[in-house]
Amino acid sequence: MAGSAPTISFFNSSSLYCNRAFENFKPSRTFDKRFSFTCFSSKKKQLGFMDQILDYIEEEDEVKDAVLVTDGDNEIGQMIILSLIVKRIRVKALVKDKRIAMEAFGTYVESMAGDTKDKAFLKKALRGVRAVICPNEGFLYNLESWKGIQHVILLSQLSVYRGSTGIQAVINSNARKLAEQDENLVKASGVPYSIIRTGALKDTPGGQQGFCFDEGSAAKGSLSKEDASFICVEALDNVPLKGLVFEVINGEEKVSDWKKCFATLMDSSSGEA
Repeated sequence: MAGSAPTISFFNSSSLYCNRAFENFKPSRTFDKRFSFTCFSSKKKQLGFMDQILDYIEEEDEVKDAVLVTDGDNEIGQMIILSLIVKRIRVKALVKDKRIAMEAFGTYVESMAGDTKDKAFLKKALRGVRAVICPNEGFLYNLESWKGIQHVILLSQLSVYRGSTGIQAVINSNARKLAEQDENLVKASGVPYSIIRTGALKDTPGGQQGFCFDEGSAAKGSLSKEDASFICVEALDNVPLKGLVFEVINGEEKVSDWKKCFATLMDSSSGEA
């Protein structure tokens, strides 16, 4: 696998983005060894006393340097994964089919398939994880243990769901409920969080438009999926003291310094929106 990029085989509109992400990527031997493919079984078992002791020792000794993407099958989730790989960040991802994930990402991603309602599976999925990126709603509802997590980044379309009317409001009712549950859980977790409320997500090229962060803009505007994934990755290095909630759509504002941009957003956000 060293010296060659993984074969991308299950991307649709994001394929051009994926190719650009891997264009200048040259993995080192150390990187190849570090990103070994690890699969965890979802089979339930009763932990004995010694198993619990060993788990405790492993948790105390483990290095928390991984980023968990909660949906590796989601189009934006895949874009996020590729950006993390290029940045040489250790990536773990929840997927439905480990074989397909292996074909797409090779050994650069620790792919896991299992029942997210299974506490034992989730515990293993979160082992070694410092940050969690959620590209869609639903996963955090099942997350009970936040131990060791230093930052949660949630991509939310709650503003879009709240702004919908008529039949569209009915269609979005379940998604709205999940989005509200996820945001409330994140805010109550005690873990620093960034909730990125986007406008309607569109299959348009990223990096070609500016942005707008005005309150209330997400209900009416739209955002490129590529730009949404980019902002999620940029948020990793900008951890708020408590919480950050902001809206973003494509607009006229050009952002050249994302660290400064996030600092401004943190100054103006109460984290309670």
